[in-house]
Amino acid sequence: MIFGFNCLPTTIRDEAKIMANVVIVGAQWGDEGKGKVVDLLTEYVDIIVRFQGGNNAGHTVVIDGEKTILHLIPSGILHPNKRCVIGNGVVVDPRVLLEEIDRLKKRGYLQDDRCLLLSENAHLIMPYHCRIDQAREGLRGKKKIGTTGRGIGPAYEDKMARCGIRVADLMNEKTFREKLKTILPEKNKYLTTILGAKRFGFPEIFEPYRKYARKLKKYVTNISILLEQEISKNRNVLFEGAQGTLLDIDHGTYPFVTSSNTVAGAICSGAGVGPTKIDSVIGVSKAYTTRVGEGPFPTELKDEVGEKLREDGREFGSTTGRPRRCGWLDVVLLRYAVRINGFTGIALTKLDVLRGLKKIKICTGYSYRGKEFYELPSNLEVLQRCRPIYEEWEGWDEDTREVKDFEHLPSAAKHYLRRIEELIKVRIVMVSVGAQRDEVILSENPFQKD
Repeated sequence: MIFGFNCLPTTIRDEAKIMANVVIVGAQWGDEGKGKVVDLLTEYVDIIVRFQGGNNAGHTVVIDGEKTILHLIPSGILHPNKRCVIGNGVVVDPRVLLEEIDRLKKRGYLQDDRCLLLSENAHLIMPYHCRIDQAREGLRGKKKIGTTGRGIGPAYEDKMARCGIRVADLMNEKTFREKLKTILPEKNKYLTTILGAKRFGFPEIFEPYRKYARKLKKYVTNISILLEQEISKNRNVLFEGAQGTLLDIDHGTYPFVTSSNTVAGAICSGAGVGPTKIDSVIGVSKAYTTRVGEGPFPTELKDEVGEKLREDGREFGSTTGRPRRCGWLDVVLLRYAVRINGFTGIALTKLDVLRGLKKIKICTGYSYRGKEFYELPSNLEVLQRCRPIYEEWEGWDEDTREVKDFEHLPSAAKHYLRRIEELIKVRIVMVSVGAQRDEVILSENPFQKD
C-alpha cells in the first residue's frame, strides 16, 4: 500500500526473481525531472541505458547545490562504478558527446572509460543535419515547429531513408569516406537550392569526424549483446527515456513532437532488448504541467500563477534555456500516458513549487463546443480549442523540503496526491519535495523487495 491508500491493489512480484529491469519515461511534454529520478535509483542498479533522442534533451541533476546538465550521457554517470550505455536508438553528435565527456572528466567523473558504452549501431548527427534543421525553421516563420536546431529531426529522417551514417561506419575510415562522398553532394544541393543555405566542403566534415572516430573508438560496442549478457547475470538495469510521452512521434501532439519514439515500448528497438525483459515502467510527471516550444497546451497559465510556477520551478530549458510554458496538472494527458506506456508507478516531481498557492487546480477533462472530453483528442485543431474542466483544491504554505515520508506532508498536499492517484489509477511511488538529490520521498523502490 503506497502512502496509506487502499484504493489500488498491491503488485505481486515473483519472489524468486533477483534482478529488475526498469524503464523511466516522461509522462508529459518532457522536462519532468527524469534526471533526478534516474539519479536517485542509480544507487540500486548496475547499468543505465539511454535508448532514444539526441542532444536536444537535457537532464538536470543537483548534487550538494551543484547543478549538472547532461545531454547524451545517462544521469547515472554521476555515480561511481556504474556502466552507462548510449543505445542504438539515440542519434549522436560526436562533437557534443566528446565535449560532454571532457566536462565530466574535468569535474572528476568518468575516470574509468569502461563505464561509458556507445552502440555501434547508433546513427550520427552530421553538420549538414544541423544546418538543414535551422534553415527549415527559418523558412517556416510563424509556422515553425520549435525544434532546438541541433539536427535531430534530419538525422532521424536519414536513418529512415537508409542514407544515415552510423557509429560503426565512422569507425571504418574507408567506409566513412565512401558514404560521405555519396551523401554530401545531395545534401549540398538541398541546402543551396531549396533552403538557400551554405554548402559544405568534403574536408570540412571529413577531417574533424575522422578525429572524433579515434577518440570515441574505446567506447564503441554491440549494446544488444552486452545487455543480454548482463541481464543473464541478474544485473539491475535502468532504461532512461528522454523528452516525454506527448512528444512521441507516433503518440504525441503531432506535428509538435520530437523525431523519435519516446514511450516505454521504444526501449526494445532503441536498446535491442526484448519486451519480456522489462519488469516495471515508472512514469515521471511534475505536480503541474510544462511545455517548451510550440503546440497545444490546454491548461497553460498566462497570468501571475503561471509566472510563479516558472520562477519558483526554475522552468527554463536545460538544453536551450528557453522559458517553459506553465500550467495546472492535466490528468487527461496523464491518463493517456498511463495507457500508452503501461505505467506501474508514477514519480511526481516539484511538489514544493506549488507551495504558497491558496488554490490548486487539476484538469480532469476538456470542454469543446458543448461536448466534454475525458480522453485526449487526436484532432489537433480540437485540442487547440479545448477548455479545461477543473477541480479546485486547497493549497498549503508549509515547507516540504525536509519531509521524508508521506504522513508528514501538509494535509492539503496529501489530499492533492491522493486525488491524482484516484484519477489516474496508478500509484505514486516517489515524490520530489525539493531540488536537492535527497529531497525526495521514496515509498516504493522497484529494485528492492518488500
